[in-house]
Amino acid sequence: MVEAQTWTTRRMSNPRLDTSTTDQVLDIPPTPPGELRNSFGSNPNNLSPTLLTALIISSWYLSNIGVLLLNKYLLSFYGYRFPIFLTMLHMLSCAAYSYASINFLELVPLQHIHSKKQFLKIFALSAIFCFSVVCGNTSLRYLPVSFNQAIGATTPFFTAIFAFLITCKKETGEVYLALLPVVFGIVVASNSEPLFHLFGFLVCVGSTAGRALKSVVQGILLTSEAEKLHSMNLLLYMAPLAAMILLPFTLYIEGNVLALTIEKAKGDPFIVFLLLGNATVAYLVNLTNFLVTKHTSALTLQVLGNAKAAVAAVVSVLIFRNPVTVMGMAGFGITIMGVVLYSEAKKRSKVTTH
Repeated sequence: MVEAQTWTTRRMSNPRLDTSTTDQVLDIPPTPPGELRNSFGSNPNNLSPTLLTALIISSWYLSNIGVLLLNKYLLSFYGYRFPIFLTMLHMLSCAAYSYASINFLELVPLQHIHSKKQFLKIFALSAIFCFSVVCGNTSLRYLPVSFNQAIGATTPFFTAIFAFLITCKKETGEVYLALLPVVFGIVVASNSEPLFHLFGFLVCVGSTAGRALKSVVQGILLTSEAEKLHSMNLLLYMAPLAAMILLPFTLYIEGNVLALTIEKAKGDPFIVFLLLGNATVAYLVNLTNFLVTKHTSALTLQVLGNAKAAVAAVVSVLIFRNPVTVMGMAGFGITIMGVVLYSEAKKRSKVTTH
């Protein structure tokens, strides 16, 4: 971390290109210094730091797993087959809640877009973000959450590929070697997945690749000191742009979805609760991501993210009762092990470089 750089002016993206993210989550900066951390979101109830951190991590797990399960329930079991419109609702929710969090709750200082060039860069990131989230939500129509999470764990593999193709960034042989079990695990899991669906698999891979591409492109576009935005501010600007991008697609592909939703709500008001709750939890994923890193570190978030994929897979199997095989679980385990090895290899390569 550059000493002259203050936390409140950092852009939301961690310059490292090895961070694996979850669906609908923006990358976040490293933990700020203690004195700055205490100035944002102080502990009003005087909870012990350990208890507060445990509550925040629990909230992060619940929101991440919750949005996955809600998406799966809506798109597969409830019969609400409008993944693009659902993603647009998520973006509108993130825009509204981000505005309230920054302007009223003052979780972080408000930062402004300073130029047309900066706006166009944020717009480009919004488009990639849209592609990733829509593909991820669409895949849940066809794949169980457990398999979806297994594929999502391969994000480091795609990040390394895009970093090499776009920035010509080369990793050490140890780092590339660690990616082999990541890919091998998915091959094993795919061959033994009872509910394998080719289209669902392809769009899920597209979602994972989109997340990786966004991380790499973000590291290139928002590089100057004047353009760096905190993760909460970047979400404030990206979310409404993403909703605007998605609007024509949902109208063209999914038809008059708003009228269909209103008509469905007249016969079953529970759909309103599901959609509002789903959109709110989608924002909480980003908020708790920020809070976990604020109270722990970006590295802790990465470790928790690796464990989250396994927890989400287990919870989804228990709730939705989708069939699993021993080979499928073994493949998932190999992939997670590869991600852990990749993270360790990246850390060692950075220590060697410096």
